[in-house]
Amino acid sequence: MLRSLGIRNYVLIDSLDIEFPEGLVIITGQTGAGKSILLGALSLLTGAKADAGVVGEKSDNCIVEAEFQSADESLRDIVEGAEADWNGGNLIIRRMVGRNGRSRSFINDSPVNVGVLSSIAPGLIDIHSQDQTALLSDRRFQLSVLDRYAGNSTLLQQCRTAHTSLLSLKKELSKVDAELLALERDREYFQARYATLEGAHLRSGELEELETEHRTLANAEEIKESLSVVTGLFSGEDASGRPSLDASLKEAARLLSRTGRFIPDAASLSERLESARLELGDIISSVEDLDGRMEVSGERLAAVEERMSLIYDLEKRFSASSVEELIGIKESLGEKLFDTTALASRKAELEKMVAAAEKNLSDIASALHQSRTTAAGPFAEAIQATLRSLELEKAVFRVSIASTLPDISATGADSISLEFSSTGKDPVDVARCASGGEKSRIMLSLKAMMARYTDMPTMIFDEIDTGVSGSAADRMGSLICEMGRDMQVFAITHLPQVAAKGEAHYLVEREDATTSVRRLEGEDRVREIARMLSGATITPAALANARELLG
Repeated sequence: MLRSLGIRNYVLIDSLDIEFPEGLVIITGQTGAGKSILLGALSLLTGAKADAGVVGEKSDNCIVEAEFQSADESLRDIVEGAEADWNGGNLIIRRMVGRNGRSRSFINDSPVNVGVLSSIAPGLIDIHSQDQTALLSDRRFQLSVLDRYAGNSTLLQQCRTAHTSLLSLKKELSKVDAELLALERDREYFQARYATLEGAHLRSGELEELETEHRTLANAEEIKESLSVVTGLFSGEDASGRPSLDASLKEAARLLSRTGRFIPDAASLSERLESARLELGDIISSVEDLDGRMEVSGERLAAVEERMSLIYDLEKRFSASSVEELIGIKESLGEKLFDTTALASRKAELEKMVAAAEKNLSDIASALHQSRTTAAGPFAEAIQATLRSLELEKAVFRVSIASTLPDISATGADSISLEFSSTGKDPVDVARCASGGEKSRIMLSLKAMMARYTDMPTMIFDEIDTGVSGSAADRMGSLICEMGRDMQVFAITHLPQVAAKGEAHYLVEREDATTSVRRLEGEDRVREIARMLSGATITPAALANARELLG
């Protein structure tokens, strides 16, 4: 319920803080006093579009804040999903609008997107304005009223879930079909590309090996010459006839060993030199091995260059940066060409799942249709009885249900039409046959029905009694008052018969271009009802009549 409302610098409202009780709350005031301004401020908290024009003259921004108590648990996920505190369902909603038209929204002091306010608004407050009778021509609204009466909430949730599941399966099936079709269409192209890569017999790391071999072959003569010189330095005599390095080291080791008889340190040096000679001998053996394996081959060099050129060309053609990537492309093409079994199997599986989902959705839609058909008669009779109690004595109200099979939506396979006649003749669609006053009474009857069978949020009726007067207005007031026994209801009205029904009465006044709201008690309330009865001049008869209405 709406516990309190605070407004700062909104249009003609400088400052307003007001608390509201449970039950039926009446709001009255002369035309132009600012009742619509009050609703406009409240609509900001439901996510309505912000406008810089609502900011008053006394500040650079306006603030509207309301406290809602015991919000429905169904809103909790939305609130907590916006990273705001749920606080046991007690929500303080605030919206600030600046002169640039930009706004900021908060729930329990946590900033939220204005879309969050729009999402939770239907669970907090239902503002029924004079223009809302247009809902009577909305088939979705008509269907929702019947479903509330029939208690179809569980079936509707099942239907929405089944419908979403079916759409998801159909989307996946369509994707698989498209993949299979594309594969078939491009098979020759993929086959040619696969054959090119398969025929290349690529292996991982091959290009690096080829590039290394190419460097060796391209410099083979220089390499062999260097290796030969190294071998000669170690084991052959140079041009001057000097002994080889090996012979020199061997002689030096012999002489040091001989000297070791006299100088002990010379013997250890001889051993070290011999060890170095043996290590150098091992090195030269490796050099000779390299020299022996080194082949100067123009044919092999040409073959390596040809293979490298092929790989470079493939990388360019397939937009790849390595042999490994080319191998990956080949494997991917192979999967597309030769592994269609998985796709075909998935398609067959999805077709079975779609068929099962369609049957499930059809079964739920049938159950909904049966429930609606069963409820349509009693529902129409109840609305008709309410309309006749509102002085439409000959009113006929009927629900017509038509099937939309095979098209099944998230709400089933039914399209309904609410039909009405005020003369007792064959009823026709309410949107085409009812006058303004009749539409007001029909909407009130429907809202009262919805409130009776489901938990409704705080409801605000903005002059729903337009076009109604006399005893019919009195009966509308009684119906609204009856709704107020089970929920919080606000009624903005010009009719004294309705205004006298409320447990709490608030007056909207305008003075010196400023709008204010105050609660009426005792004689003040009597005088306001009298003013509504007689106009600007309050007569003793009007006062007596007001006391009688309040009594």
